[in-house]
Amino acid sequence: MKTLIEAAGFLLMGLGLLHAVFPRYFRWREETAALTLLTRQILYIHTFFIGLTVFLMGLLCATSATDLIHSPLGRRICAGLGLFWGVRLILQFFGYSSRLWRGKPFETAMHALFSLLWAFLTTLFSAAVFQ
Repeated sequence: MKTLIEAAGFLLMGLGLLHAVFPRYFRWREETAALTLLTRQILYIHTFFIGLTVFLMGLLCATSATDLIHSPLGRRICAGLGLFWGVRLILQFFGYSSRLWRGKPFETAMHALFSLLWAFLTTLFSAAVFQ
């Protein structure tokens, strides 16, 4: 379990850092040109803080896996992380339209890959609660 939580930590740190390329990859400058300045800045700032939060979750897992598994506070944190990623898994299917990925090989692969990642994280952190 410890090794899996540490590995999840490194995955989460990578995912957190990946948020830095979202604006360029998704061409947000062009896509958000019609938005008000406030709405555009909220998008950028929220993305930054989501990336930072995911990175810090990963850092916690990579450096404190034993504490997460073996302490009452750690298990409560794991319960929260399990809930967080469980909600993210549900939103993968009900928050995004399937029109965004269905019939598109790369997008379908990414949908499947991230669905598996969210399911793994949900299962891992939920299971850690009972260690």
